[in-house]
Amino acid sequence: MGVRTMAEMQAAGEKPDVLFWVGCAGSFDQRAQKITRAFALILDKAGIRFAILGAEENCTGDPARRAGNEFLFQMMAYNNIQVMNGYGVTRIVTACPHCFNTLKNEYPDLGGRYEVIHHTVFLQQLIDEGRIRLEGGGTFKGKKITYHDSCYLGRANGIYEAPRKVLEALDAELVEMKRCRTRGLCCGAGGAQMFKEEETGTTRVNWERTSEALETGAPVIASACPFCNTMLTDGVKKNEKEETVSVYDIAELVAASL
Repeated sequence: MGVRTMAEMQAAGEKPDVLFWVGCAGSFDQRAQKITRAFALILDKAGIRFAILGAEENCTGDPARRAGNEFLFQMMAYNNIQVMNGYGVTRIVTACPHCFNTLKNEYPDLGGRYEVIHHTVFLQQLIDEGRIRLEGGGTFKGKKITYHDSCYLGRANGIYEAPRKVLEALDAELVEMKRCRTRGLCCGAGGAQMFKEEETGTTRVNWERTSEALETGAPVIASACPFCNTMLTDGVKKNEKEETVSVYDIAELVAASL
């Protein structure tokens, strides 16, 4: 896609407006890579000068800290902070709420102080400023969409309106689940649960959450987190609804509507 790295920009004597923090899922997970491409496309079309760290970007350390390995978390965090401070990074945008929460709320304690923006908030700003124009509401005009609140975006950081305002800009019909906003149910991936098997029980958290999404009758489930996207997609497959229900990141919905 021709996305430039911070190293390439620095070599050319340039500085980006914002650093796009891709995250592990957005870098390595095949499904999440589509979200990364969609958001990069939007930034490009909006005329945003952005760069990525590329091979210099390591995991933020969020799963390590949640799983109890504080030493590993601090080692990863210090490494990332050293790299970003070396480039003089001041603004970061990321499509992962886990990265967002860690960079925004936990890195300052270790010397990493940046303005950190989640991609849904950034998208809302671009739409409000007229830098993104969704002609006629776009591909999803009039379609029923239900939105799943990510724990680290919603309850942890109080971001509820921005994702919904972006969906409204698509002229879609937003149908809320019974448990939403402050009462939203976890997708089942948080706290490093993404990387381990669940404890014995009668159902899985992601199956429970997907059932609530399917009850709305919406053919599109919107998420704003690669982990949530994976868990909800798994729930849709478990219910054998892949032919009629799709799970998309908000960036993908916007990119498809440009």
